[in-house]
Amino acid sequence: MRIDETARDILETVGLTDLPPLLVDRVLASGGRLTEQARLTFPRALIDEVLAGLQRGITLCGQTPTQDMALAKGRVFFGSGGAAPSVVDLDNGRYRDSRLEDLHDAARLVDSLDNVHFFSRSLVARDMPDAYSLDINTAYASLAGTAKHVATSASHPSHVTAIAELCHAIAGSEEAFRARPFLSLNVNHVTPPLRFAAEACDVLAEAVRLGIPVHLNTFGQLGASSPVTVAGSLAQTLAETLAGVAIAWILDPEAKAIFGPRPMVTDLRTGGMSGGSGEQALLMAASAQMAGHYGLPNSCIAGATDSKLPDAQSGYEKALTVTLAAQAGANLVTQACGMQAGLMGVSFESYVIDNDMLGAIARSLSEIEVSQETLSNGAIAEIALGEGHFLGHPQTLARMQSDFLYPSLADRRSPEAWEAEGAKDIREVARQRAKDILATHFPGHLTGETDRALRAAFDIRLPETALKPP
Repeated sequence: MRIDETARDILETVGLTDLPPLLVDRVLASGGRLTEQARLTFPRALIDEVLAGLQRGITLCGQTPTQDMALAKGRVFFGSGGAAPSVVDLDNGRYRDSRLEDLHDAARLVDSLDNVHFFSRSLVARDMPDAYSLDINTAYASLAGTAKHVATSASHPSHVTAIAELCHAIAGSEEAFRARPFLSLNVNHVTPPLRFAAEACDVLAEAVRLGIPVHLNTFGQLGASSPVTVAGSLAQTLAETLAGVAIAWILDPEAKAIFGPRPMVTDLRTGGMSGGSGEQALLMAASAQMAGHYGLPNSCIAGATDSKLPDAQSGYEKALTVTLAAQAGANLVTQACGMQAGLMGVSFESYVIDNDMLGAIARSLSEIEVSQETLSNGAIAEIALGEGHFLGHPQTLARMQSDFLYPSLADRRSPEAWEAEGAKDIREVARQRAKDILATHFPGHLTGETDRALRAAFDIRLPETALKPP
């Protein structure tokens, strides 16, 4: 495959710069090389060894086993994400700075939505006073808000250690967490083009040491920090992502490393990201296909609409990008719900709208059952020679619940019934649904004793009152 060959050629002949010296030594000891320009290269033989040795059977656990996600071929899971600095206020519909309680609310929403399978930190708590408070409180608010798997990030290796200690306290011990890791870390280990982000690589090393699953994500922007062509951007992004999983494997062959190539599209008229474009959908689908080519557990971004509100633009852009990523075989689709304005804002009403969309997309991934019963030869003959319709047939009645996914929000009533109920559009209905969930859904998976222990050990800034109904 020419894209794969180009990525390997980039790694072997061009290489990357700026990896911390201790990690450079580890790569060199495993077969890497330094060029005269002090660029670290990864020969094909080393990449072959890495790809052969990387862990495949990775399961990202929830705090309860029913929420576990086995990242196997053909398994697709949808989640949040985005690290937005703003939120659309549920009461007035205007953008404002996001806060820690908003993050906890987002986690609670996701916890209640059947078609959203994991919670990746979707908001930046801008009311936190420093980077450490941000990292530890983000982890806490997310883990308190949902029993589903949580993905977050850390800005310094010492913060990784603190997050691990918080997880150990929730799990009951370090051994229990290592056996069932319910939190993983997003690590953006590269600053494109082809430069390691040194501090992020130190974060990666600490996460691997502590047994925390890591998402190795790369974000070259088409025409800005990666080539303007789809094939060229994809090849560079694959090289950068392969370099990250190679380091994880060199540090620990048992590392739980998730392959996250995420080439992004730039609108070259404005310089801004265009997350809802057809080119973005194509890039993410191709990235998922390349991950499948390598046979690696993987993640991608889809659903990063450019629309500011959950309107028709938001719907078609999200449906396009998420469907293509899912059909292409992505294991984890992040930013698949709730995000607006090119990942700059979160809308709570969008979460509940997108939950319906994700259910429909997941249903479209189902295999068609072909059997003597489902081919319905006898029923077709019986109805054609008899009543002339299948509405009351026993097979129809038996399968009307098992074979169909009915939306929880989308309106399928007649225009007359819709008008009689107030002619509300989906945003109005979703806004009220989100308010109802946030007023009533308070997950109880963290016991009071555990929460008190966490508050005694860490500077937890989410009020205790946020964990229970007013």
